[in-house]
Amino acid sequence: MNRIYRRGDIDIDFASRDKALSGMNYVPASIIKDGKITKHNTGVYFHDVPQDPITGLCSIDYESAENRGFFKIDFLNVGVYEQVRDETHLLELMHKTIDWSVFRNPAFVSKLFHLGNYGDLTARLKPTSIEHLAMILALIRPGKRHLQGQCERYGFDSIRNEIWTKGDAGYEFKKAHAVSYAMLVYVHANLLLDQTVNSAIVTEHQQGISA
Repeated sequence: MNRIYRRGDIDIDFASRDKALSGMNYVPASIIKDGKITKHNTGVYFHDVPQDPITGLCSIDYESAENRGFFKIDFLNVGVYEQVRDETHLLELMHKTIDWSVFRNPAFVSKLFHLGNYGDLTARLKPTSIEHLAMILALIRPGKRHLQGQCERYGFDSIRNEIWTKGDAGYEFKKAHAVSYAMLVYVHANLLLDQTVNSAIVTEHQQGISA
């Protein structure tokens, strides 16, 4: 009887993946580059997989391993988290109300995680929710890029059904990924705004002292 496996796709973000993996037993995943098997940048296995005794890597590339039922988890470095002090601070940033007009400023958006190269597009689309940010993250992927003009002309509601429908026009962002990264963009925006406010307070204080 043939065994059928469902493909898994789990990414976990960390301020430092090396610290997160420290002390854990795992096997680094492999990828084929230029015809040679080499270490995957982020993927690891926490269960038994074929392992090269010399390199310590999984001896089959991650796509072949996935087809055989092995489950890779990607541990990703995300610099934004280096600025988050702890879980309480993260929750504060997630729930803090934001002035959505900042996303109409291309210069501000250019500093944001994932949206840095799309300041003008974001400003034109005028997002006002996490869902809108998620849609923009999907729109900048090749598979849904053709919807940008429609979204700009008729708004986010006009693409709500199609944006998450799987197509064949190229790489697409799954809704679960898009929403989670949209939340991170929101957190990053609040971090930047807090830094701006704190910088302004310090400047005002210094000016008061010099006066």
